[in-house]
Amino acid sequence: MKVIWNDQIVDRSEVKIDMEDRGYQFADGIYDVVRAYNGQFFTLDEHVDRFFSGMNKIDLEAPFTKDELKSRLKELIQINKIDTGNVYFQISRGISSPRDHIFPDPTDVPPVFTASTTVVPRNQVKMTNGITAGIVPDTRWLHCDIKSISLLGNILAKHTAHKEGFDEAVLHRDGIVTECSSSNMWMVKDGIVYTHPDGNLILPGITKIVLLRAAEKAGIPVKEETFTLEDLKQADEAFSSSTTIEAMPIIEIDGVAVGQGKRGPVVEKLQQYFVAEIEAQCGSITITN
Repeated sequence: MKVIWNDQIVDRSEVKIDMEDRGYQFADGIYDVVRAYNGQFFTLDEHVDRFFSGMNKIDLEAPFTKDELKSRLKELIQINKIDTGNVYFQISRGISSPRDHIFPDPTDVPPVFTASTTVVPRNQVKMTNGITAGIVPDTRWLHCDIKSISLLGNILAKHTAHKEGFDEAVLHRDGIVTECSSSNMWMVKDGIVYTHPDGNLILPGITKIVLLRAAEKAGIPVKEETFTLEDLKQADEAFSSSTTIEAMPIIEIDGVAVGQGKRGPVVEKLQQYFVAEIEAQCGSITITN
């Protein structure tokens, strides 16, 4: 399997990450994940824009242009013959010694960039049948809009949910639902879709952008405003969204059925329009229920 290491495409076995890399020692870096269907990237421009925005937010200077990055990522999926799958790419502030919380001089310490591919088919069974979730307090930091490689808070939340037998964790701050441990969160009430507005408390999801566009085309009203745990208990439908899961119905929260306890008509319609967005960029994909 080939990967990108800095400015080269090499065998994965050739990659060596130094123990004093600031990504390893401080989680001082940014990452993103972009999906491909039929060997074609979906929303690559948006993912690369967010990646560069994240670097800017942490004062990390990119060693490449957006076009150079997109070209190299496209080359990688072609070499690895990725049809349906994901590309994970990450940049750290680089190798700096002695260890110091202060940013090193970027002229002396270049960043370290890596990218790898994984074959990941669409999970149509889960998209049809839905998943379960548990409520977990959102104890993460206050810069959730930055797609930082520091994900310990997210991991702890998801692990807490998994210990209780749930697929996902729905996070809240003082009763206000923010997002899930690894996805954006949505609820439906009386035909209206609600989701937390962008800001420092949630990640500005690329899939969220596509779903907002899909909802507009489908004539489904959406309100980007906060909702509470109590609101969620009264929801007709709930779902989460991310690059890898698209629009995923949540049929049960803390052991209690959401609505009818199955995928509802609103999320099903959004899924159909989302697939149309994929096919507009990547060509026809097979849907099996």
